[in-house]
Amino acid sequence: MDGGRDVGSTGEPARVTWATRRERWVSTAFIWARARCAPRQKWGPAPVVMGFEGPDQGGPERWTKNMFDLSGKVAVITGSSKGIGRSIAEQMARHGARVVISSRKSEACEAVAQGIRDEGHEAVAIPANISSKENLQALVDQTMARWGQIDILVCNAASNPYYGPSIDMPDEAFEKILRNNILANHWLCNMVLPQMAEREDGAIIIVSSIGGLLGSTSIGGYCISKAADLQLVRNLAVEWSPKNIRINSIAPGLVRTDFARALWENPQVLKVVEAKAPLRRIGEPDDIGGVAVFLASRAGAFMTGQTVVVDGGVTIAE
Repeated sequence: MDGGRDVGSTGEPARVTWATRRERWVSTAFIWARARCAPRQKWGPAPVVMGFEGPDQGGPERWTKNMFDLSGKVAVITGSSKGIGRSIAEQMARHGARVVISSRKSEACEAVAQGIRDEGHEAVAIPANISSKENLQALVDQTMARWGQIDILVCNAASNPYYGPSIDMPDEAFEKILRNNILANHWLCNMVLPQMAEREDGAIIIVSSIGGLLGSTSIGGYCISKAADLQLVRNLAVEWSPKNIRINSIAPGLVRTDFARALWENPQVLKVVEAKAPLRRIGEPDDIGGVAVFLASRAGAFMTGQTVVVDGGVTIAE
């Protein structure tokens, strides 16, 4: 054989006879028939990956049905009283997780938590202001006191108090953006990571934005903070993934939320965005909630340090 070809003694390609081809076909058919007729072996216990146990019997088909199951997991989601955060909390609860609803206003948190409980799932409201390190520590401490662990952390809350060119952005506005969108995520992740590392099991999701991949003439400070979140994810993944903790980010495009209301309620802006997006629409909160379930579940067990762009195709269009 030479490079996968039959060659003769002179180095020239040898002539393949009909008998040679028939012999090969018979040999291949015999091997295939033996494989088909061999007794089917039962699957033993599947390995435990990220704390998700596979089926004891039944093969990969049964395991696949549980790929998005979050039963027994505790998930803390910031900014979850509305919009993307609320969808993530609701979808995780519907997939079996016990969820902590957190944002600044207690009443809003409790309303969402009660709605989830009314569906038959477990949820608790623990309000927290992400600008306060003490509030974030209390969020972690109260969750641990109630449920004993945090398996999933979703850093979704963010701020953008300024809209306009960077040269006119007040220092106070930029400092608030950096504190709430970067430093708060840094604090909260490091509060949660040690107990995940002890169990060698955990998933962290930071909700960033396609603004972190693009420049902007109007929300430059926000985009800078979201680009930093992408690097925060990469750094934390390098540091903590050896402990079987997966850390990823989601970069949504324009989504129909209160946070982005100024954009999608503007008919001109909406028309431009929808025309540019190959899917010809903007996102809905549940478009992001489903991706978060994937990243937190067994389905995403081999993914870390990555950013999932969910923007209807805006960033790949001409």
